[in-house]
Amino acid sequence: MTHLRVRDAAGFLGVSEDTVRRWIDKGSLSASADGAGRKVLEGTEVARLARELAVTPELHGATASSARNRFVGLVTNVVMDTVMAQVELQCGPFRVVSLMSSEAARELGLAPGKVASAVVKATHVTVEAEPDRTPAGVDA
Repeated sequence: MTHLRVRDAAGFLGVSEDTVRRWIDKGSLSASADGAGRKVLEGTEVARLARELAVTPELHGATASSARNRFVGLVTNVVMDTVMAQVELQCGPFRVVSLMSSEAARELGLAPGKVASAVVKATHVTVEAEPDRTPAGVDA
């Protein structure tokens, strides 16, 4: 059976070590001690929790798609010339980079801070811009 130290579990879960320790204290995660007296968690329990935490956010107006590998995140950088654009998204702990036409990037309104989805199908990544989510009555 695989055991993970708190530090490693936190990395896999995308949270701080303090959060993992709070979950242990609260009883949401169970831990035992290894031979050196350090807290360790069962790998299967960490995997179960990682899967629960990896739910894609539901976004209003999201396009229906058969792709199952969808990463919602924020556009962090766009490098564009007259023909091509390189778009970087930060999707949780993952950096996703896509190359597309400059025309497509402009049509999607891709710019740093824009919420977008990286949809991965085989070796192809499609970036879909999510609708603006400024609450009604609030100036952007």
